[in-house]
Formats: sequence, structure tokens, C-alpha cells
Amino acid sequence: MGQIVLEDVTKEFGGGVVAVDGVSMTIGDGEFMVLVGPSGCGKTTLLRTIGGLEDVSAGRIFIGDRDVTGLAPAARDLAMVFQNYALYPHMSVRKNLGYGLRVRRTPRKEIDRRVGEVARMLGLDQLLDRRPGALSGGQQQRVAMGRAIIREPAAFLMDEPLSNLDAKLRVGMRTSLQQLHSRLGTTTVYVTHDQVEAMTLGQRVAVMRDGRVQQVDAPQLLYEEPANLFVAAFIGSPAMNLVETTLEGDSASFGTFSVPLDRDRRPANVSGERIVLGIRPENFEDAAFAPRELPQIEVRVEVLEELGSDAFLFFELDAEPVVVEEAVSLEDEDAALLAHRERSLFGARVDPRTAARVGETIRLAVDPSRFHFFEGDTGRNLLGAGNGPPG
Repeated sequence: MGQIVLEDVTKEFGGGVVAVDGVSMTIGDGEFMVLVGPSGCGKTTLLRTIGGLEDVSAGRIFIGDRDVTGLAPAARDLAMVFQNYALYPHMSVRKNLGYGLRVRRTPRKEIDRRVGEVARMLGLDQLLDRRPGALSGGQQQRVAMGRAIIREPAAFLMDEPLSNLDAKLRVGMRTSLQQLHSRLGTTTVYVTHDQVEAMTLGQRVAVMRDGRVQQVDAPQLLYEEPANLFVAAFIGSPAMNLVETTLEGDSASFGTFSVPLDRDRRPANVSGERIVLGIRPENFEDAAFAPRELPQIEVRVEVLEELGSDAFLFFELDAEPVVVEEAVSLEDEDAALLAHRERSLFGARVDPRTAARVGETIRLAVDPSRFHFFEGDTGRNLLGAGNGPPG
């Protein structure tokens, strides 16, 4: 059994720094769970407590039916893959793959069988006699994966294993990881700061902030039903557009615009509260390609990005930006730009046939049935969406 259960796990370092704060979560046998969040949110520390590399300050950890809280890493039956491949440079691929089995005094025939099986699975069978220095980054990462797989552990722990690869290799390795998990069915806990990686790999994703789990859910539910403003801002690329709004009767006003609300998607009992409206870029469309019944706004195009299959346009709103600082990734240039503007800059994903041009005005249709509303002070979703922290 590879089920992992965390019961109120806390990790406090010297000086009162709480890196993990009361995390409770159940990771099912055979599940691929991704821990995602900005730098410093506690995701790697949580992974290290599961692996026994960090002692917990409070709480308990179970793997299968065993309480492993006080056990050493070697006694937990886990295999770990890190950002640093940690291959032995003087050993061939064959010897790197089989090293862990040799240490355990596994019979030679069994080592040869398992090395051959894993090498074929990972496409390394033609590279077995090479040393790591003669391999590409992607090949080295596959060897590191193979060294973990060959042990046949109860669970895999992976800490940003693809972060040293270039963009194209990362996409290919993500596909390989998905195929491997489908084939092996081994419980996997995977840490990343890349929300696109999290969404594409995870069967469920736990979004973390300040040592706490904000929401655990299937990737699409995180996207469609974020539990709070942080999850909404962090999940999605390009990021969700956020702006303060005023609800007046059956309409929502933001900037100089007023848009009628969908009767089934409006917050109740929020009079007098500061409300943040969230609109995903794809909930806009060039009016020329949108249903006529949708409300429309006229905007001036500030930036146009034509990507072939999509077009992204950006327009200014006469309103102060709402920025969730910790959710802004330094790798997301559009989000970083938003964080340093005095006026809101909204993004819209539109039909690539759009006639939009920089400096010209265009009419955009907007879909109120996809609006999100958040309490400005607490960040909670005012539509009651998202299942929150329980895992």
C-alpha cells in the first residue's frame, strides 16, 4: 500500500520560522499528487518531512498502515528524485541504475533483469555503457528517474526534477512522466513552482501558501472553482484578471464599464463589502466572433500577441490593479507587468482571426456566467466555490 496520510504536520525551524503549518492530507494509493506554490511556501519542506529528511515539529505521517513519523529515510520505502540528478560521474548508466540494488545485495541476475527492464522503459537501453558526462540533460534526468524506479518503492517523492531542463525538454519529460505513472501506478508526490506543470501532471493538486494548504482539488476544479483569491490568481496562464467591483442592482461596475450579471452567478448578502471581480482571459472574445446576446465593452488595444492558434490582446482599465503579490511569478512577464502599473491591464484571449490592432479600439464580448467574486479583505470566494484545504 502506497497511501500517504499527513495528520496536522508542522515543521518549525529556529527563530520561530514555521515552514509547514498544520497540514493534513491523504494521498491515495497510486495517486499522482502535486504540491505547488510560490518560492518559500513550504512545499519542499513538506516533501522532505514525508521523506524523513526533516523531522516534524508536530503531527504524524503514515505510509500504508505504518506510522513512519520517527523512522529514518531508509526505513520508509520511498525513492526520491531531486532537481540535482546526483549521478555518479565515474559510473556507467548501467552501474548508476543498479547501484541501489547492489548496496542491498540483490542477486546479480535480478539486478541485470531490472536494469534492462527499466532501461527499455525509459529509452536508455542504447546508453547503458555511457557515463553521465556524455549524456544530455534530459537523458541524465531519465537515468535519475530510472534509479528511483528500479527500487520498486511504495512511493516516489520528486522535488522539481525538471527545473534544470530547457522548455522543450520539460514538455517532453512531462509526457514521459505521465506515461510512466500510467504504467507503474506508484504513488507519487511531486513538488513544483510551475503551475502549468502542476496542472498537466497532477491527478490532484495542493496549492500552498505560507506553509498552509489553500486548496486540494483536481486541476480543472482549481481553475474553475478556486477557493480563494490566491488560488484564483496563482492558477491559470495567462493569469486571471482582477479588479475591484461595485454591485449595483443586476450589474457589476468596474473601471468605466457596467456589465449585467448572470442571474445564477452573483454573490449574495455582500452589501458594503469590498469585492474583487475575477475574469479569465478566455471569457472575453472579439465581438465579431461572439454570440450576440453577450454584453459588450469597447476597449483600446495596448498590446497584441498573435500566436497562430490564439491571439492575446491587452487593454487598460481606469481602475487600480488588484495584485496578489505572492501569486505573481517572476517567470510570468505579463503578471510581473501587471504588478507595477497604476492602472489595471486586462488580458483577453480572442479568436486569431481578430482584426484588432495596437492603438485602435475594438468591441469585446464578455461572459458574465464565468465571473468570479472574492471578498477583498479575506480573499474567500463569495460564490462558495472550491473545497478548501481538506485533502
